[in-house]
Amino acid sequence: MLTGMTSEPEQQIGVGTPDAFQRLWTPHRMAYIQGENKPSGPGADDGCPFCSIPAKSDEDGLIVARGEHVYAVLNLYPYNGGHLMVVPYRHVADYTELNGPETVELADFTKRAMTALRTASGAHGFNIGMNQGSVAGAGIAAHLHQHLVPRWGGDANFMPVIGHTKVLPQLLGDTRAILADAWPTGDLPVR
Repeated sequence: MLTGMTSEPEQQIGVGTPDAFQRLWTPHRMAYIQGENKPSGPGADDGCPFCSIPAKSDEDGLIVARGEHVYAVLNLYPYNGGHLMVVPYRHVADYTELNGPETVELADFTKRAMTALRTASGAHGFNIGMNQGSVAGAGIAAHLHQHLVPRWGGDANFMPVIGHTKVLPQLLGDTRAILADAWPTGDLPVR
């Protein structure tokens, strides 16, 4: 045990006692924690951000690409740089509610997003998934969305592990522009 350290927690009053910890403040995360931009209810007219984003310009909505049934958009609260989501235009909560064309285009956009992220950022791997329902971790459970989080070897450094802070090296608007430029058009090669 380090000198002067105890295993007992110390109560800090006011600003606290200097304890040799460096603190990184991320006040912008408070908007997410407090539920900013979360719908007031389950309906499409209850303030669903995924229903309102398509009416914005690509730049204002952080939209990377638009399809007939789905669109790709950057996550406002990303786990890693380039974290995006594929979202159906239609307001449905569950994957089983997608119709055939929506399912096909969601899969196609997932492949295109992976290709764009590899081209633009050299991603080594991906976490891809959907949280179905609030008990499963869906921040906006009423509107289906699939996450694509690019990963690189060693990207889980001390900042998120110890500091509970993610360092993003680029503004979201800049990331959107780079990914939109890298978005593949035409048929994708089959691997």
